[in-house]
Amino acid sequence: MNKYIQLFIIAFVFILIVLSFFLVKHTGDMTYQVNTNIIDNNVKKSDNIDNMNDISKTDDTFTQQAKVTTNYGVFTIEFFPELAPKTVSNFINLSKEGFYDGIRFHRIINDFVIQGGDPQTKDLSKENLWGTGGPGYQFEDEIHTKNNNLKYTLSMANSGPNTNGSQFFINVANNNFLDTKHTVFASVVSGKDVIDSITLVETKERDIPVSEVLIEKIEIIE
Repeated sequence: MNKYIQLFIIAFVFILIVLSFFLVKHTGDMTYQVNTNIIDNNVKKSDNIDNMNDISKTDDTFTQQAKVTTNYGVFTIEFFPELAPKTVSNFINLSKEGFYDGIRFHRIINDFVIQGGDPQTKDLSKENLWGTGGPGYQFEDEIHTKNNNLKYTLSMANSGPNTNGSQFFINVANNNFLDTKHTVFASVVSGKDVIDSITLVETKERDIPVSEVLIEKIEIIE
């Protein structure tokens, strides 16, 4: 066989081997990146949050929008999965489980925030505990480069650094002094008039609404 043909065949086989190695490595890296962005709602408060990286879930939780139905009307939110992936995944997972259905907005301060997400607000006899409940686990903050608590954005409520759970608030003013402490993960894109009407609800001690403001259901838009 002509030595030039032999050299060509050897070079061609070598290129195929290099390309195969690159493709296998790249696929493995992408799988790891997806898995590290998932939260398991069964992780307990006492567990190390790093264990979430080992949880196997699909990336279908990274949906862009959700429809929130309240007794004051419907509003739609759009998520920021590229900025706060764990926070978005957590909120979507809880919503799909029906966790937020029947929960009250327990704190309303006009020109500041509307806060909800505490499962204890389903029980009127536990009103003195409203604002202290959660899903039974905590996870870290995701303070990103565009973490701006602007009007109509959704942000995680917490009791200090890395104590996120299920409680969140809707900014009803530009609250940029919160930017370094509370993860922004979504924004209201329609139904802002519903948010405006909720801010006008009469409140009592501890900023609790006199008449209930209820999350009837949250539907993830696939």
